[in-house]
Amino acid sequence: MQTRLADFIRTTPEGIEAERILRSCVHCGFCLATCPTYQLLGDELDSPRGRIYLMKQYLESGEVSEKTQLHLDRCLTCRNCETTCPSGVEYSKLLDIGRDLIEKQVPRNPLAAMQRYALRQVLPHPALFSSLLALARAARPLLPASLKTKLPGKQAATPRPRARHARRMLVLEGCVQAALAPNINAAAARLLDKIGITLLAADKAGCCGAVSYHLNAQGEGLDYMRRNIDAWWPHIEAGAEAIVMTASGCGVTVKEYGHYLQHDPAYAAKAARVSALTRDLSEIVLAEAEVLKSQFAPLPKPRARVAFHAPCTLQHGQKITGVVEALLSVAGFEVVPVSESNLCCGSAGTYSILQPEISNQLRERKLGHLQARQPEVIATANIGCLTHLQSGTATPVRHWIELLDEV
Repeated sequence: MQTRLADFIRTTPEGIEAERILRSCVHCGFCLATCPTYQLLGDELDSPRGRIYLMKQYLESGEVSEKTQLHLDRCLTCRNCETTCPSGVEYSKLLDIGRDLIEKQVPRNPLAAMQRYALRQVLPHPALFSSLLALARAARPLLPASLKTKLPGKQAATPRPRARHARRMLVLEGCVQAALAPNINAAAARLLDKIGITLLAADKAGCCGAVSYHLNAQGEGLDYMRRNIDAWWPHIEAGAEAIVMTASGCGVTVKEYGHYLQHDPAYAAKAARVSALTRDLSEIVLAEAEVLKSQFAPLPKPRARVAFHAPCTLQHGQKITGVVEALLSVAGFEVVPVSESNLCCGSAGTYSILQPEISNQLRERKLGHLQARQPEVIATANIGCLTHLQSGTATPVRHWIELLDEV
């Protein structure tokens, strides 16, 4: 794609990167076939190719409107288009650049601005989120039906093993996961303990930065990233083998710290090191699968029928496919096939809050495929997908590590 970027952006780091990405696009349109919003809305401006044209137009002219902002807001950032693209267009990086610049030029109405600000002030702060969640649960009978469905039941925290192994890895406790599903990290710690790995949480590590960054408060998001690097660095220097992510949404973000902080002279090298050490939990368990196999006693029939929902952040962001399904199969579960497994469930971080109509349509479509073969449980790898899917079905939705932990 030919480009002539405007003077305001051409020679900046963002402009140089945007031009590189724009020039890699060959207009083929393959991305339209796998874009969830294009499939629902049928408007090319709600497809990756259409959004690329809108961003190109803005970066060349400097002129932008609420219409462009709307179409960019509707993007789930699922990265399915990146998996599909034969030219390797790094669409999500271009989207980050476009959204950030447009946010500074197109004012939002006060209600929309306040909603986004509130999300940034609540979700990344576990103590505040937990307190508000407890209040919401207490007031559940008074809540409208639309909110009741989004409010998950309380999950009790379960014990974690004491630190006793020479092999040590870090785990990110995260933001909302610690309040909504504390058993996920506990289950991960118990399973890794069985194979001789101690899972540790750094006290001052918190939100991965994705919430703020993808709400176009990118400077704030980068500050969260720096804080985590500072919290992890002493453990890395002390020999921690890896930084384990039990939420694939956090995982795809931390794996890209090196990209996000590449222009920060104080953090670029450390960020690259952190990204190199970061592993999704499934990658760790797969590497130790031979040790675990001995613990999975063969059964005359499957333990349960499981439908696995692969989060976009796992399959498209981290390019990890088939691993969780294989681990569940080895553990004795019957993993049923799922149609359209490449498509987003509609959760997408804060998307389900900011774009509820599109999000709910995608959820119902996804649940239709997940439940087609009548599984006893739906498994996934990201807390956002878990709570979003659970709000639309009576079938239990759980993190896959909880299932392995119970074997």
